[in-house]
Formats: sequence, structure tokens, C-alpha cells
Amino acid sequence: MKLRKARVQRKGRIEIIPMIDVMFFLLATFMLASLSMQHLDALKVNLPQGKAEQLTAAKPATLTITADGKILVNRTPVTLTTLAATLKPLINGSEKDVVVSADDKAPQGIVVRAMLQARAAGAVHFLIAVAHE
Repeated sequence: MKLRKARVQRKGRIEIIPMIDVMFFLLATFMLASLSMQHLDALKVNLPQGKAEQLTAAKPATLTITADGKILVNRTPVTLTTLAATLKPLINGSEKDVVVSADDKAPQGIVVRAMLQARAAGAVHFLIAVAHE
């Protein structure tokens, strides 16, 4: 007489397809979350094209120059004469970086004069915002 085993032992399997789906979902979630965490106080301007490193400063002051030559510091309209006084309190301690977000059509003279006024306010490094190619 032949005796059979009551229960056949099956080895466990790791299903790889659901694990890949979960990893892609987590990747997409973290990418979207990191994009929403990036915050610059700049207006939407047509930036010049170029390749640049990612922004390293935590929350630098933003100097925006529009196509018609208007100057804004963190969305606050200023003039060339009041730029240094407005920017000075925003540049404190070791954070002496200023993001320059100038429109592609902005007059070069105004951009340079605004950067010189920011330098007079205490800015040390200028981070130029560009649109990725």
C-alpha cells in the first residue's frame, strides 16, 4: 500500500511586478513633492536658455527684471534708487546669495545696474535663473 503525504509544501514566491509598480509610484510621488517644495519669489518671465547647476541656497532673495524694465525684489516693486534699501534686510548672515531672474528681452543696462545696487546692499553671489534647454 502506498502512503501519500497529507500536505505538499510549496515554496514562497516573491512577486516582482507589484513591487516594481509600488517603486514607480513612490518615485513619482517623491518627484512631485520635491517640485512643489521649490519656492522662488519671482514672477514668470521668459528666461534665457542655458544649462546650469541646481540652486544650492536655502531661500535666497530673488531679484526679478521684467521685459519692460520693471524691477521687483521678492515680488515687491522697487526702483533702482530703493533697491539697495529693500534688499539689505533680506540678505542676512551667511546667506548673501541673490537669484537674478531677468527676462530674455530685459534691457541689459538695467540688469547690470540692478546687480550693482544688490552688490551695494551686501550681495556676494548672484545665481542667474535660466530655462533648461
